[in-house]
Amino acid sequence: MTLEDIKAAMDAGNRVHWVNSGYVVTRDDLGQYLITFTRNGSAIGLNSRDGTFLNGEPDEFFIEESAEDCHEVF
Repeated sequence: MTLEDIKAAMDAGNRVHWVNSGYVVTRDDLGQYLITFTRNGSAIGLNSRDGTFLNGEPDEFFIEESAEDCHEVF
């Protein structure tokens, strides 16, 4: 996912993760996008301060599947 894809997914109400479900992309009260580790609340910016690079590889970001998107096979 590109930076623009991630922001658009977040703005559409989707939950975006980085690497695994323990890292969630969040948005703070100032409108900054962050990568937050859920176990301890530690966070870094989603991108560099000057906006030139994403803090992570684009293929490491993914949108969480909703329960209705998951189909159990019997």
